[in-house]
Amino acid sequence: MARVVVDVMLKPEILDPQGQAVQRALPRLGFTGIADVRQGKRFELEVEGPVDDAALARIREAAETFLANTVIEDFTVRVEEAAK
Repeated sequence: MARVVVDVMLKPEILDPQGQAVQRALPRLGFTGIADVRQGKRFELEVEGPVDDAALARIREAAETFLANTVIEDFTVRVEEAAK
């Protein structure tokens, strides 16, 4: 089986209160030098059969209609390399 990863992030112009909360907490915990934090979602899809153009098109359609709210979120789809 192949793994396809869909990463979903808020669009840059959308306020990210969770990312801001993490950014404010990091220095208090001793983690300095981090200028910005954006929080997102990662979906790992185990695909039966080959991950060809048709399979990727179906996954992109699922991401666009179900996994991401495309009004406020962007997404990327990629095939993850097998662990060596």
